[in-house]
Amino acid sequence: MNINMDTRRGPSFSMSNRLARVAWGLVECTLFRWSPRPLHAWRAFLLRLFGARVGRNVHVYPGVRIWAPWNLAIGNDTGCASGTILYSQGKINLGNRVVVSQGAHLCTGTHDYNTCGFPLRTRPITVGDDAWIAAEAFIHPGVRIGCGTVIGARAVVTADMPDWTVCAGHPCQPLKPRIRPD
Repeated sequence: MNINMDTRRGPSFSMSNRLARVAWGLVECTLFRWSPRPLHAWRAFLLRLFGARVGRNVHVYPGVRIWAPWNLAIGNDTGCASGTILYSQGKINLGNRVVVSQGAHLCTGTHDYNTCGFPLRTRPITVGDDAWIAAEAFIHPGVRIGCGTVIGARAVVTADMPDWTVCAGHPCQPLKPRIRPD
């Protein structure tokens, strides 16, 4: 929770939040990051230990960076490749059978540049079932990626994207319908 409206004069998060992130940081840079690639269940266990809601058969690779696991929900059969950044200052919800490719960056925090002190603003990111976020895409705070939607490599997603659509670009735009597999 944001506790400070003037980021020039102090931290945006409570002391308990910052201490929890220190503890997570120690676990992330040792037990999580140095675990062998096939040990997905181990990393899921560590995420759950820190408050993440993690489904069955989740593949989170050791090179994934997670800011605050307690703000993360990952559905069944979902995978996050190495190099993914889940900047979960606010909630990130990944549906079932989601693929987040290497280098993708999901960012839930920004600053209000229209207010003196630039206070932190967090908005949740939701990724629907069967979606794919391709390599190095950037997802802005408050965005909803529709079910079955494909976000192209290096896209910059600043607005919600519709269900079952192929989307790409900077800024990301819907390009064409995606055919639902049977």
